[in-house]
Amino acid sequence: QVHLAESGGGLVQVGGSLRLSCVASGRTFSALACGWFRQSPGKEREFVAAINWSGARTNYADSVKGRFTISRDEFKNTVYLQMNSLRTEDTAVYYCNAGEWDYDGTDPPFKPLDAWGQGTLVTVSS
Repeated sequence: QVHLAESGGGLVQVGGSLRLSCVASGRTFSALACGWFRQSPGKEREFVAAINWSGARTNYADSVKGRFTISRDEFKNTVYLQMNSLRTEDTAVYYCNAGEWDYDGTDPPFKPLDAWGQGTLVTVSS
């Protein structure tokens, strides 16, 4: 099992930027796809972005396309989520997870397999 620890959340104004980090430890992280999800109060957890094991494929929710970028650094066992042009509706607890990439056209193509961590809170103020 992979243990994941999210960090980088905070308070930012509308239009600002944050970079979230997800550091992994445990079994072979480099062979796994990774994804970011978020959950706002009163709402279900929703998919944000995912990246396959090599970094060659990424996928984003429509609501964050063009503003968020997911990347990974195998040497640091870390997946990042660069968030630009933040909006109040981006306010949520953000979670990362490791899992499988579906190459058969499923949308989103990422299936989380690990237990959810504590997440990191992002608050965007107007």
